[in-house]
Amino acid sequence: MTKTNPGNFFEDFYVGQVIRHATPRTVTEGDVALYTAIYGPRFAVQSSDAFARKLGYPRAPIDDLLTFHIVFGKTVPDISLNAVANLGYAGGRFLAPVYPGDTLSAVSEVIGLKENSNGKTGVVYVRSTGYKSDGTEVLDYVRWVMVNKRDPGSAAPVPVVPVLPESIDPDALGDACPLLSAHGWDPALAGSRFRFGDYVAGERIDHVDGMTVEESDHMLATRLYQNTAKVHFNQHTEGQGRFGRRLIYGGHVISLARALSFNGLGAAFHIAAINAGRHVAPLFAGDTVYAWSEVIDTARIEGRSDVGALRLRLVATKDLPCRTFPYADDSGVYAANVVLDFDYWALMPL
Repeated sequence: MTKTNPGNFFEDFYVGQVIRHATPRTVTEGDVALYTAIYGPRFAVQSSDAFARKLGYPRAPIDDLLTFHIVFGKTVPDISLNAVANLGYAGGRFLAPVYPGDTLSAVSEVIGLKENSNGKTGVVYVRSTGYKSDGTEVLDYVRWVMVNKRDPGSAAPVPVVPVLPESIDPDALGDACPLLSAHGWDPALAGSRFRFGDYVAGERIDHVDGMTVEESDHMLATRLYQNTAKVHFNQHTEGQGRFGRRLIYGGHVISLARALSFNGLGAAFHIAAINAGRHVAPLFAGDTVYAWSEVIDTARIEGRSDVGALRLRLVATKDLPCRTFPYADDSGVYAANVVLDFDYWALMPL
């Protein structure tokens, strides 16, 4: 009997399956420092204990996407070790702040399956939930991933494609962060004088800056999150694949684009929900990432007098500055070089 884990193939999943993922992870100051070194985020709440305390936090929480990556990484050995690609996200909610010293674990439920027409792969839909060691839920989200079949000749399961929400209701975001002391917000230290009322639906923001991805960056990040997917870290296997090189983890692109968005959205300090997300095209080391955002909607949150919510579309490109806001045409075909389309709610002081 083998003692090693080859990972689950498409045939190993069934709707209703619940998987408790291994290796709980205690978040440390070192994780925060490495995350900052890789992406360079500058949001003041996550950067400064002093700034965060003036708002009512006990200390600076970790970056929301660091929470996402750690929880995501827990799921990889069971969900996407044999993945071809991670395809998208929906229905995500950040439910509680995470601080250095908190221990995170994850559980996933399979909510959909659909074999692809080639008979060699299928799409697996899972809802993953991250918890602190005391049982506090910190994050849940749906993702769908294309997974190889072990045997292309095996029978296809009855297709089940879950109905997913177009977006999270903004009134469901009220518990995403503690009630803040609005008078403690210092726009000079935050790096932006713009607040919730300064943004309008339909507004587009070119984040101007670009960041080139190095092999060392994405490999360090993949290991930091304990993401074991072969497509990201094993050049020996991927050198024989379709692209001939390792794919950069899609979450790496999200974090790069989010960090770039500080220039124009510096007060959008907290990601409260993920409405939808799509990795449009692969990214490789040597590519330079640019980003732009569109304000899809603005919303006041029932029961909150301190923050409002901006629904933002974050679009990232490779080797293409975003002065012209490249996106998709009326038929849904994306412009060349678009790599990410990410729809989320961010909280911002009123």
